Amino acid sequence: MNGVSDDGRRDLLAHVLLPVANEEDALATVAALEPYRPERVTALHVVEKGGGVPDKTPVEQSEELAEETYAAVRTVFPDAGEHTAYARDVVGAIHEAADEVGAGAIAYRSRGGSRIMQFLSGDLSLKLVTGADRPVIALPLESNE
Repeated sequence: MNGVSDDGRRDLLAHVLLPVANEEDALATVAALEPYRPERVTALHVVEKGGGVPDKTPVEQSEELAEETYAAVRTVFPDAGEHTAYARDVVGAIHEAADEVGAGAIAYRSRGGSRIMQFLSGDLSLKLVTGADRPVIALPLESNE
């Protein structure tokens, strides 16, 4: 499965990398992706490293969170692959993971927040989209969010 059709077109949803932060985020993200029926999904959980300071959470706790997240993804996509990255730069880790797993596209669900929160966080969505070397699909938020 290389994501290229018989007439040479690339299939955007042949293999989708799905970055997810936690169980709740995973459930909302797979619900948003499910109607588009991707052929293959690889869930990605990035464990943020401290970069010279103590990590936000112990490794064991981070790995447990990743497993819970993957389990949530598999409630909708039972054959989903999993990929865990350990990095200080979350967006860079997403791009690297897409290369490592051979994903044709990255699909994500914005976590929203106020403009000031987006400014303070460096607007990860903007960095994700503008730094990508493959299509990035922004999944819709539910209407009640």
